[in-house]
Amino acid sequence: MPRIRLPYIPYTIGSNNNLVRDHIRRQAVAAYEVDRAVFKAITTDQTLPYSVRQQVQRMFETEVPRDSAAVRVRNRCALTGRARGVNSFYRISRIMFRTMAAEGLLPGVKKYVW
Repeated sequence: MPRIRLPYIPYTIGSNNNLVRDHIRRQAVAAYEVDRAVFKAITTDQTLPYSVRQQVQRMFETEVPRDSAAVRVRNRCALTGRARGVNSFYRISRIMFRTMAAEGLLPGVKKYVW
């Protein structure tokens, strides 16, 4: 199996804090997934009294961290940390996709000619 050599990336300087933060958020989403589902089921259950649902909602706001919400997770480029224009299959940005495809570093990808 040939080794893939990644190109030099001038966009990153040291470690990218956004990637680390996003990784921590993904771990929090996985850890609190069941808790969030239980809290949501209780707060949306119309058979329970309103006071109980409101009390559970307050518990939810204090006990579950905000970063455990799935909407706070952002798809980022695994190489540069860029948040916009990320190809979800390869998990790299459009810029890195183009440079790596031009250098032949992505298997099965070639320039389309018609």
